[in-house]
Amino acid sequence: MNKKVLVLMPDGVSLRNFAYTSFYKLGIEKDFDIVFWNATPFNLQEIGYNEIKIENPKPRPITDLLKSARIQIELKLYSKRDKDSVYQSYIFPLSFKSLKATAKSLFIKWYTKRYASESGLEKIRHRIIASERKSEYYKNCLEVLKKEKPDFVFCTSQRSVIAIAPLAAAQELKIPTASFIFSWDNLPKATTVVTTDYYFVWSEHMKRELLHYQKYVSSEQVLITGTPQFENHFTDELLETKDTFFTKHRLNLTREYICFSGDDVTTSQTDQLYLRDVAKAVRKLNKDGHNMGVIFRRCPVDFSDRYDEVIETYNDVIVPIAPAWEKMGEMWNTILPTKADLKLQTNIIAHSVAVVNLGSSMVFDYAAHKKPCAFINYNYLNSSQQPEKGVYVYNFVHFRSMPAREAVVWFSDPETIAEDLLAMLKAPAKTVIEAKKWFEVINLHPPQEASKRIWNTIIELI
Repeated sequence: MNKKVLVLMPDGVSLRNFAYTSFYKLGIEKDFDIVFWNATPFNLQEIGYNEIKIENPKPRPITDLLKSARIQIELKLYSKRDKDSVYQSYIFPLSFKSLKATAKSLFIKWYTKRYASESGLEKIRHRIIASERKSEYYKNCLEVLKKEKPDFVFCTSQRSVIAIAPLAAAQELKIPTASFIFSWDNLPKATTVVTTDYYFVWSEHMKRELLHYQKYVSSEQVLITGTPQFENHFTDELLETKDTFFTKHRLNLTREYICFSGDDVTTSQTDQLYLRDVAKAVRKLNKDGHNMGVIFRRCPVDFSDRYDEVIETYNDVIVPIAPAWEKMGEMWNTILPTKADLKLQTNIIAHSVAVVNLGSSMVFDYAAHKKPCAFINYNYLNSSQQPEKGVYVYNFVHFRSMPAREAVVWFSDPETIAEDLLAMLKAPAKTVIEAKKWFEVINLHPPQEASKRIWNTIIELI
């Protein structure tokens, strides 16, 4: 009899890793009965998958507040443990804009103060699970699990409060559970919201992080699989010819394009000025006899008009190619990736010569294609909008995993971008070599075998 695995999909961003890669196909080939337990608005039956919809999942309001308190407590404890103030910068300020917001914020502040210790953190973690066990949502999850009788529940992200009740219900029924650590920067930011029997991580580096931050987790519970996030770069059937791609997106076949990968407005408030500076540098190079362009791929959840003026002013060099995501609601987490976007992003990388951005994991996507990345390292955060050296995001913990600063080219002054860009393209080898070393620290290699390793690990656990 085939073993049944419920793949719990609490948020849409997990679609990219587990619905659009080889993950499902490989599981079927290994004779698993796979059912997606789907809390996203996306209909997975449309792409041929078995699914059970989680209709209107409703964690208890108090659970969400306890989660917020837990995150603040953890970050303050990390700061104290490591004697490092960087963790304080991950704490979102509380809102007091309305009576309701004030009540919530006062609740969070009280719990944060009341449980501000290692033992208090343990108590609040158990309170969160106990809270969800009182919900109708939890009872519904129990019924689903009793009916489906899975051998394993695999949660595709550790970050979502929606996942707490289904996983707690599985543990109540003695069904083994695992969660996947979704992103390379998640663990220092205290986003391990769920508690599971096992944790699947990208690398040995991430395993060390998880054990460092979550003291209740033992080494035997943490299993290194890599992430399916980069598998698309090793899938030839996704690739279009240069002629096809350039014609489809009205690119100039005689030009070399760099990709400017936009960031969200929280991380990069003045991202449009960085795009302007890069476009200005490319225009300058073109006047000197080069033939270059900029493919602008905005952050998929950024629908603002902040780039419009720059795109219009520099339309001789900038070609915007919008991400193929679907907006299925008003909240950012209902803007969902599509399979078409996986192909689109893969081809942008394949048919551009480098990427420029503010500290994103696109450095690894380009390293997979043996192409260099430049990180912008100046800011416009002053009132005069004059460039100042340095960007606060590079103080974040996940950048400390970089083995050498040469893993990227640093654009530290808008006036020197043209020459820095030219130097990067003339001699990319050293940057690519160091970026690949960083990629190997962050994600278990070979990266294209992550889905296979995940299924092999589940087989061993079952």
